[in-house]
Amino acid sequence: MPASTNYQNSFPVPEATPKAQGNDSNLTEFVMAQDSQGRCLSFFWQLAEVYRVQSAQLIGQLPGRIFGPVDTKAYVTRIRQVLESQTAQKFRCKFRCGDFRMQADLTINPVIGVDRIAHTVLVMGKIRPNSAQPETELTSNWVHLAKPTESAIANLERFPAGEIGADHHKLLTQIAWNIRRTLDLPTIWQQTVEGLGGLLGVSRCVVFPYEPTKPTVKVVAEYCRGAFCPMNGLEFSVADDADLQAALTTLNPVNLRDDPRALAQKVAQQPATLRGLIQYSMLIVTTSYQDQPNGLIVLYQDDQPRRWTEVELEFVQELADQVGTAIAHANLISASQSLATEVQEANSNLRHKHRELEEAREQAEEASRLKSEFLANTSHELRTPLNGMIGFLKLVLDGMADDPEEQIEFIGEAYRSALHLLNIINDILDIAKIEAGKLQIELSPVKLAELLNDVADFISNQVRQKNLSFEIQKTPTDDEIILYGNYQRLLQVMLNLVGNAIKFTHEGGVTISVEIIKKKVIVQGIELPGYVKIRVADTGIGVSLDKQDKLFQSFSQVDGSRTRQYGGTGLGLAISQKLVEAMGGVVNFYSMGEGLGSTVTFTVPLYQEPVMITAQTTDVFDL
Repeated sequence: MPASTNYQNSFPVPEATPKAQGNDSNLTEFVMAQDSQGRCLSFFWQLAEVYRVQSAQLIGQLPGRIFGPVDTKAYVTRIRQVLESQTAQKFRCKFRCGDFRMQADLTINPVIGVDRIAHTVLVMGKIRPNSAQPETELTSNWVHLAKPTESAIANLERFPAGEIGADHHKLLTQIAWNIRRTLDLPTIWQQTVEGLGGLLGVSRCVVFPYEPTKPTVKVVAEYCRGAFCPMNGLEFSVADDADLQAALTTLNPVNLRDDPRALAQKVAQQPATLRGLIQYSMLIVTTSYQDQPNGLIVLYQDDQPRRWTEVELEFVQELADQVGTAIAHANLISASQSLATEVQEANSNLRHKHRELEEAREQAEEASRLKSEFLANTSHELRTPLNGMIGFLKLVLDGMADDPEEQIEFIGEAYRSALHLLNIINDILDIAKIEAGKLQIELSPVKLAELLNDVADFISNQVRQKNLSFEIQKTPTDDEIILYGNYQRLLQVMLNLVGNAIKFTHEGGVTISVEIIKKKVIVQGIELPGYVKIRVADTGIGVSLDKQDKLFQSFSQVDGSRTRQYGGTGLGLAISQKLVEAMGGVVNFYSMGEGLGSTVTFTVPLYQEPVMITAQTTDVFDL
């Protein structure tokens, strides 16, 4: 509890009912709160008046002649030890009270605040019987001071049975500490009702959290003694309950008893009011922080009449202040934790965005590098056929052909170079359309046999030049296999895949196989019976496993230094993949590693299901 807390009147007068027979041991007990310098913050002793000690004289004062230890330096050292260790100490000490000295048994307890640090101590002392001596006679024989006379005791203020006693101060400190050491609101509320309800012996104690923006308050914790209907979860309208409004507006306790007017009003009230639940008495106390209400504590006495005394009201109000501070701190901590969580999430999002930006930047840099490399490669690819065209045409124009047949051969080579140049330009235009999202493909029935025959015609010369084998393994059917796609684009894909297989194969051959997959599929709103999977396998150089992810990247080649000898723009597989996907299929690449050949598969929707036969046919082309 912070040192700046005002402790005056914070410890209610203990219960005491001294009798003339001399059972006045309670009168010898005193309680006071002090800071680390021994300055008195609050003080209570029923014998103070007898010994002519006024509490007002002690408040704010350091230990001195009015009431305090004889050895102030040692006493303050004890206080500081208790504060530093946060552990109570018990010891005997000589005390001075005006002109008297006496022996006192002391217990100094640390009062731990919400910051979990003790700034003040609670001193509970008991004057040892017959120990008081006049200070002027200390050097001679001690003369025992008689106990306070019955008339003096009779003049002390008496408190009715049931009021807060001296031991209850310890309970108040314990309840307040239990409340203040947690930041969990449900725990604060439950400890409040159980501690307060049990200590005061009420029939019921409930607590409502209050938010100015909400029109109702709801019971969130309840202490109940006896067979009563539970109130936990009940809601009450602030606007419709005058008692709630009075407590929240004035921040003062609202004390209602079972007088005739209250009973008449109770009968007339609707059930959802606090007044409507009174049996004998009700006390409403507002919890607040910095004069702003944040909750309500309601105590009911349902089993017998009860008149709340000033001491009890002060006690309940003090605990309510502790609860209000605890609620405010818990709300602040919760808000700060929420804010911290939001900040963490924002930081996490920023870090995630930063990583995404870094990845995007790296991808952009990589794309820029690949495009630069692509432009360099493409310029070479464009120059090669262009130079061939110019060279052969120059020979013809210069009359370098020895005869008409050689002249026709030169023109034929120039023509093939022009076709190669046209294919490169078409690839560049296709990838540009694909990246711009402007590639549109019209689908229609395509005969698979016609497509495969055209592929064989186109690549026959390449296969013959490299002395490779070439096979087409057809699925045995009694009728045509009809695909649903675009003939020109399918031919382009096939020529890309087969052309790559031939280019990267030095010995062995290339095999095309066909498989029918029966599976209902919808393409462009049309339900089709399945797919045709086409495989292009070769016995070529293969691709290492760690580099296969680059195959379908635009402008990328698996290994520029190694495959540069084969030429090409690196667009073939990327374009093929996009074209196949646009026609409702997928492309996959398989290779067990370098030198182990490659297989590329792609699927095309099946327009109609053919009639299958058991045998498989193989066309081996002698090229």
